[in-house]
Amino acid sequence: MKPVRAVALVVAAIVSQPVPAADKLLANYPSLTTVAALQAAQAALARCDKDGYTAAVAVVDRGGHALVLLRNGLAGPHTVQTAMGKAATALSFRTDTTELAAATQAGRAASGVRELPNVVAVGGGLTIRAKGALVGAIGVSGAPNGDADDGCAKAGLAAIGDALELE
Repeated sequence: MKPVRAVALVVAAIVSQPVPAADKLLANYPSLTTVAALQAAQAALARCDKDGYTAAVAVVDRGGHALVLLRNGLAGPHTVQTAMGKAATALSFRTDTTELAAATQAGRAASGVRELPNVVAVGGGLTIRAKGALVGAIGVSGAPNGDADDGCAKAGLAAIGDALELE
């Protein structure tokens, strides 16, 4: 076989190999929209207001980036960062912060998690899962305890539950 012909056959073989489809090189996943985040935050804050709590509510997307932050005008200045921290913690650990708080109590194997930067292991942070995917998280701060913060956050999830087919 002549060298030119051999090179031509090799080039033809390489060019004829299937190229991966572009959709297999890009991630395609659901994420919470700003509209859904706002509806959840408004419902959570309304529940807190109704129950007499001056609170802040934060909703983050699946990457942990803030989509919405609402604050009752009388809520303490600490509530903003705490609500953001609860939402980010729930998302990062893929669990509600009440469960994380219990699992990381002093003396438990995972207690060191509380020492990590920006971890808020206190009730009030809930993951948002839709159609089998983690799409975001909500955090509430300002009620008298984590259970009350959880109640407000759950009201936020209930407001978007049907539209998103939440789990």
